[in-house]
Amino acid sequence: MKYIQLAQGQVLFRAHNPRWAHVPLSGAGAALAGGRFNRPGVNALYLSFELETAAAEYRQDNDITDPFLMVAYRACLPPLVDLRQRDAGWDRLWQDWDCDWRALYVNGVEPPSWALGDLLLEADAPGLVFPSTIRQGGTNVMLHTDLIEAGQLLPHDPLQLLPRNPASWQARKAQPEESASSASQRA
Repeated sequence: MKYIQLAQGQVLFRAHNPRWAHVPLSGAGAALAGGRFNRPGVNALYLSFELETAAAEYRQDNDITDPFLMVAYRACLPPLVDLRQRDAGWDRLWQDWDCDWRALYVNGVEPPSWALGDLLLEADAPGLVFPSTIRQGGTNVMLHTDLIEAGQLLPHDPLQLLPRNPASWQARKAQPEESASSASQRA
């Protein structure tokens, strides 16, 4: 495996489901059903170098995009495995990194990319840089959040606009004194 040191302060992006935007660093969402490089039960956070890639990764192959909250992060990470540098010296398992992991999982087959995530954990590699399979030319990052230290990845939220707890997901009802026009201006 070959490693890359990202620039200190590297900006990364993630399109969050609004329901979970109050925990932008957890990785618990990917742990629920797994992700490309993490099996269920393993916390991981998937981010992108480009805003457009983050949005495309969130949308996947859906006809229309569900609502999302775009969050930018500042990263000061330790070296990450760089899949873009894969060559003949890498283990043959890496040839299947871009498998259709969801289809395999749904059909009861363990995706080979989960074994790759296990290899990263065994090597104490905190994460991986890899090409997007959704957006040509896009680049993603997978981080094992349990191996990331506090302060190495911070959401950019200087105005503290990110929700602080799950109560923000509850629908807000218009107050009786609000007019329809003032409610629409908030939207």
